[in-house]
Amino acid sequence: MIQFPISGVETYWWLPVVVAFGISCLTSMGGISGAFILLPFQVSLLGFASPAVTPTNLIFNIVAIPSGVYRYFRENRMLWPLAWLIILGTLPGLFLGVIVRIKYLPDPESFKLFAGCVLLYVGLRLMLDVTGKCKDHDSRPTTATLSKKTMFAVTPLAFNLKHLAYSFNSRDYHLPTWGILALSLVIGIIGGIYGIGGGAFMAPFLVTVLGLPVYSIAGAALTGTFVTSVFGVLFYLLLAPSFSQSAAAIRPDWILGMMFGIGGAIGMYVGARIQKYMPVRMIKAILAICVVFIASRYILGFFL
Repeated sequence: MIQFPISGVETYWWLPVVVAFGISCLTSMGGISGAFILLPFQVSLLGFASPAVTPTNLIFNIVAIPSGVYRYFRENRMLWPLAWLIILGTLPGLFLGVIVRIKYLPDPESFKLFAGCVLLYVGLRLMLDVTGKCKDHDSRPTTATLSKKTMFAVTPLAFNLKHLAYSFNSRDYHLPTWGILALSLVIGIIGGIYGIGGGAFMAPFLVTVLGLPVYSIAGAALTGTFVTSVFGVLFYLLLAPSFSQSAAAIRPDWILGMMFGIGGAIGMYVGARIQKYMPVRMIKAILAICVVFIASRYILGFFL
């Protein structure tokens, strides 16, 4: 057993690594870092419920995500224009979200209710896809062509102030530029409060509402989460001196965050590597069960 100095968490040294590996291996297939599941694990099971859990969660993203992004890039499955739109829209919202988290959501119980509502939205969205209530747009190339890298390659076609267009699996997709920026701004605010970088909202929205194949947007969603997580940690470090009474309470636990990040880095690389061999509905079903369970526990715990 070891004790982490800032958070006060006492646990086995290998537990953060193993838990982060398992979570990230699964969630990275859908363009999500896994921070939205890792945060409840820290709050409920490790007892790390202070505002410092949020920047610690962002450190996990910073350490873990690059390996998954590298894998998507190596396989030519990175949609860079979408990644830049997510980054540009999320950063301003992230700054506002960090301020809200520090000033208005320092109480663990209120934070749990907020986290539960956020997770419930994500979980219900995924469940609607799995049960067929929403049209499934994630059809994957047939197994006969699975070995052909071009079947999973993402090819940008156009990128300007009006729209973004790209080709995937012999089909063209079009996105409104300003719409993605506006969505990213809102997600940035929520992500700054929750400490997840925003990918847990962006990826499900792109897949379920805009009808984009998860194979084509996962890399861009992870890239956006990585960059916004870097700035999120910087915002917390810069804002801490302005709140003298709570400055120590919002300092990230670097060691704990990096331990989670090491496991997450391995998990994300593996998840990105095997993503194209996994049925989309299977990935969404597992995610939906995990997310709805955690959300229900938080919301019911607040009122009972």
